[in-house]
Amino acid sequence: MSWNQAILEAQPAAAPAVASPAMDSAEFTAFYERSARPLWAYLLRCSGDPALAEDLMQEAYVRFLGATQPANADIAARRYLFRIATNLLRDHWRRPKASSLEDLPESFFAAGTSADEMAVQQQLARAMGQMRPRDRQILWLAHAESYSHHEIAEITGLATASVRLLLFRARKRMRKLMEGSR
Repeated sequence: MSWNQAILEAQPAAAPAVASPAMDSAEFTAFYERSARPLWAYLLRCSGDPALAEDLMQEAYVRFLGATQPANADIAARRYLFRIATNLLRDHWRRPKASSLEDLPESFFAAGTSADEMAVQQQLARAMGQMRPRDRQILWLAHAESYSHHEIAEITGLATASVRLLLFRARKRMRKLMEGSR
């Protein structure tokens, strides 16, 4: 049984009324294939934990299927999915912590990259690990997912003006951390 089949079967039989027709199995499979990798990468960068990213991603899809789905295009559904994942991540951060975040494992880095690229990736991973979770989250959404300030505000629940300021500060902190590790 594949992941998306398991998620579809986990959906309650009596789903709540939706603003638009619910995704059928083929639509969800296509949506999942387009959105799973970016969502997992976002959760990994924000949390620093591959297992947690996997768990939160699965829970986000289950909640996405059980919720009222956006009425319009794929883009709105993707933003909604990221919003669900962001809320799950916040809930995780609010829970009492049993252990601290650890550096990303070496296996995360792509094989076959040059020594210079590998050094930059390691430097970036160390810098991201030293940043606050919200800074990592906003930087990832802005640069890896290419979301606008307004879209980041929708996903995180912040005001657009706050996103601009927080992103400016996060970039400044990242620059200091990157320069300090050279």
